[in-house]
Amino acid sequence: MHASGYRKLGKATPQRKALLRNQVTNLLYHGKIKTTETRAKEVKRIAEKMITLAIKEKDNFEEVEVMAKVAKKDANGKRVKEVVNGKKVTVYDEVKKTVKKDKPSRLAARRQLLSYLYPVTEVTDSKNANLRKNKKTVDMAAKMFDEIAPKYAGRNGGYTRIVKLGMRKGDGAMEVILELV
Repeated sequence: MHASGYRKLGKATPQRKALLRNQVTNLLYHGKIKTTETRAKEVKRIAEKMITLAIKEKDNFEEVEVMAKVAKKDANGKRVKEVVNGKKVTVYDEVKKTVKKDKPSRLAARRQLLSYLYPVTEVTDSKNANLRKNKKTVDMAAKMFDEIAPKYAGRNGGYTRIVKLGMRKGDGAMEVILELV
């Protein structure tokens, strides 16, 4: 084993970083990915650190009441408009909302996660996948804090497992499934 702290995976640095970011994002979003063994080991290192970070900060927020403006909607869910000085203006209601406000260290953790994870867009209607209304952006940091972290809160590390599938036909690389336990 050579002394460098990570595997180079036969790629130039930007390529390697992109590959790992992509695979880590997909692992955390889908819960498992199929890849080669060496890649899986690298992805595992990064993913485990991120989950640990999410667990450490998962309860580190306060609930804050804020006043929010919400567009008034009619029975059909259309925005209510009224004419003011000859212009059509949407009518807003003031509503009290409770929001989770990150404490500073959780905000830092959230930004750390988001700086690494790629943005994930979820497609709701697969037939018209390119329409804007059928896509929604997934808040991966929130998913980490609210879904993934609570699942592993009692666990000290070892949030992923590698299951070997056998050799790949083309080049004989060991294929594995890397999944969240």
